[in-house]
Amino acid sequence: MRRTSRKIVFSLIAFLLAGSTLAGCSGNNGEDEATSSTETASESGAVYPMETDTTLTYWGALPNNLTGVKSQHAEVPIYQEWQKQTGIKVNFTAPPANQVDESFNVMLASGELPDMLEYNFFNFPGGPEKAIKDGYIMELNDLIDKYAPNYKKYLQEHPEIEKMVKTDNGSYYSFPFIRGDESLLTFQGPVIRKDWLDELGLPVPETIEEWTTTLKAFKEKKGAAAPISFVAKPRVFNELGNGGFVGAFGVTRDFYLEDGKVKFGPAEPGYKQFLGLFQQWYADGLLDKDVSTVDSKVMDANITSGETGATWANSGGGIGKWQPILKEQDAKASIIAAPYPVLEKGTTPKFGQRDYSFSTGGMVALSATSKNAELAVKMLDYGYSEQGHMLFNFGTEGVSYTMKDGYPKFTDLLMSNPDKLAPSQAMSLYIRGNTMGPFVSDKRVSEQYLNMPEQQAAVALWQKTDMAKYQIPLVTPTPEESAEFANIMADVNTLVDEMTLKIILGTEPLDAYEEYLEKLNSVKLSRAIEIKQAALERYLKR
Repeated sequence: MRRTSRKIVFSLIAFLLAGSTLAGCSGNNGEDEATSSTETASESGAVYPMETDTTLTYWGALPNNLTGVKSQHAEVPIYQEWQKQTGIKVNFTAPPANQVDESFNVMLASGELPDMLEYNFFNFPGGPEKAIKDGYIMELNDLIDKYAPNYKKYLQEHPEIEKMVKTDNGSYYSFPFIRGDESLLTFQGPVIRKDWLDELGLPVPETIEEWTTTLKAFKEKKGAAAPISFVAKPRVFNELGNGGFVGAFGVTRDFYLEDGKVKFGPAEPGYKQFLGLFQQWYADGLLDKDVSTVDSKVMDANITSGETGATWANSGGGIGKWQPILKEQDAKASIIAAPYPVLEKGTTPKFGQRDYSFSTGGMVALSATSKNAELAVKMLDYGYSEQGHMLFNFGTEGVSYTMKDGYPKFTDLLMSNPDKLAPSQAMSLYIRGNTMGPFVSDKRVSEQYLNMPEQQAAVALWQKTDMAKYQIPLVTPTPEESAEFANIMADVNTLVDEMTLKIILGTEPLDAYEEYLEKLNSVKLSRAIEIKQAALERYLKR
């Protein structure tokens, strides 16, 4: 990535001030507390709506839900209302759909950066600390101290989040999206046709043995061409990275933590057992024969046509998408969640999908070239005020929600849109609560968005794992380590994908696993684990 020619060296190096910043700050006199009135005051004197003639600039993608609905931020009510409530005008620029990274790199190379950048700086080569050192984005420590009382207050009240949103050097680099409740961390897991189970007199499978029995019945008695299948994009079995099916054998398909040590699942013995199971399922016609090429559109077609009876899915984009279609075809049709498979009935699954409270999507940083940093920080801080919380999560009262007994209930404009927009699309016009952005999410959005009983039951079921014990925090390698780690993992992931597919499809025997272990070692997997371990230990010392 080219380095911008307009690299900025700040006169105020916030690193020197970090010791007095945020977590350790005792200077907050309480004047920064958000109010519930139509105006929100801060200790810096900011009052919303502010009076200013300055127009800020902002770069960020529109939600995918708005593809084909709106093409620019200026047409979207939530962004109009954000400007109205803060009193700050903004010129938005959006990259083309599905070209975020490419457009971001072109923008950096041009050296012409807007005031605000909505981008996942965890994906920046070398990480967020490198983005600061290279002069692309600002370190925000001093600015947050002075001009972001709402965000600062939130971090002081949530030290576990405060630890996540800074680098090992103590640099704050963005206004992040925070999942505001434990219930919002889990939203994916195994799903299965409940009406088929009922018809065949089978229970919801819990163990690997019960899954094998069920899939055989789906094939032999329901005629399913692919009793179970998985989306293969962007990687084959990518969706099992958190431990679905793989986890029954005590490993994940990624890094995890055990007894304080970082481990890599595909290099552990349990992964060979997983390969053996899926190899057998494939040979018996239980696993989709096209499992290496299935994309989301093919999966939609297979589920709704009855070709496939089980897969891995989101509560919203999976169950929420397929259930209405199936019901239209057959009132008895139903797709529900299954627990994460285990080997012994009654045991708690070791692994499962569990996101972090600090989601790396939706964060907004300030470009190092911004001449309006103070104003931009005040605009972004609005998202963490009480008024901003309601705007981003629920939109405008009387338009997108009404208060009933203290509960913000979405209107039919969102839930039964008169223009026939799906709730997810209508929501993305008026709120950011169903996607991500610079604010703290509210579980009352999810309670209404996931309004089907099957969806609510799914989240509750998928949460019943021990994943929290084994999940590695959002660690950040040093810029030097980051480049080395990326190079190693490119080779490691290629080998893992190759090994996984060849053994499952039967083009290589299960014993070939041992040869792949040697290859993984030859591309320095142990060094990648060492880097993860070092980053973990630095994280724990934050």
